[in-house]
Amino acid sequence: MLWKPFALAAALSLVLLAGCSKDEGGGAAAGPKADSGKKLKIVFIPKNTGNPYFDDVNKGFEEACQAIGADFLTTGPDKAEATSQISFIQDQVQQGVDVIAISANSPDALNATLDEARKKGVIIIAIDSDLTGNESHRDAGILSVDSEEVGPQQVELLGSQIGYSGDIAILSATTDAPNQNKWIAGMKVALQDPKYAKMKLIEIVYGNDEPQKSTTEFEALMAKHPDLRGVIAPTSVGLAAAAQSLELSGAYPGGPNAKGPGLFLTGLSTPNQLKKFVEKGVVKSFALWSPRDMGTIAAYLGKALKEGTIKAEPGVEFDAGPLGKRKIGEKNVIVAGPMTVFDKANIGKFDF
Repeated sequence: MLWKPFALAAALSLVLLAGCSKDEGGGAAAGPKADSGKKLKIVFIPKNTGNPYFDDVNKGFEEACQAIGADFLTTGPDKAEATSQISFIQDQVQQGVDVIAISANSPDALNATLDEARKKGVIIIAIDSDLTGNESHRDAGILSVDSEEVGPQQVELLGSQIGYSGDIAILSATTDAPNQNKWIAGMKVALQDPKYAKMKLIEIVYGNDEPQKSTTEFEALMAKHPDLRGVIAPTSVGLAAAAQSLELSGAYPGGPNAKGPGLFLTGLSTPNQLKKFVEKGVVKSFALWSPRDMGTIAAYLGKALKEGTIKAEPGVEFDAGPLGKRKIGEKNVIVAGPMTVFDKANIGKFDF
């Protein structure tokens, strides 16, 4: 992996938070030390490489780092396993990185490694997948949307397609993924609403954010539950793999092998990954937010925290460049933006 340098005439006046203490929210409480002349280095460690979802996060970082005059690098494991990111964190700390943004594969497996990085003055920002229940081990977390809204939104999206009736299943990423587990918990709570009384969640399977395993798990669902009405795949890798499998099976609504109204599929993904399936009618609609915004916000936040112009604590506002002012919320969480539902009528307007 190569650092991507961006031209900047003015030298940055950087600060070091080495030896800083943590406040209750996990934020840096100590003041900065000047380190003029050193260019800010920001690294993003995704859950795994090869996932198109994170390509758009990287674009946000690249654009923002160019604007603020920072160097940007993305690197990570090829598999989304609980401890697979540890060696990448350690390597970056040894290379003198200033800010590590990470989409965690586990809510707690990284704690000790992140603590060591913070002791050396590295700012830690969780992106998309937070250290749920372990927020004190990072400085701040940037979530795509209010995570409390995702689960209910996904249930409603599928329910509206299947007439709020029938057996449903979930195709998730990994069993340890904090964001996936929180969204699934939200789906289970939502399903207790009388509106969804005729929708029955019969199984949850995990594709580990790997196309082949996601395909295998989805095909197993179809074989095991021939009367299945709908599947929610809140993962871009899983949803794309499932859509491909559903198209080949012909079991989608209106498909040549559809049983009754067919099998409905929805979830979370980027428009570019699902466009062809929506246009063919394999997938009616799905949802997502702007992954790019999370990268943009993280870059500006990391710079401000590293320079000590703000502290990571609830109520503090900071400049997120083209996205304007953003405010740090409880547990030092910043919400990037609202969700968008994509369907045949609007998907052609998006390109990410």
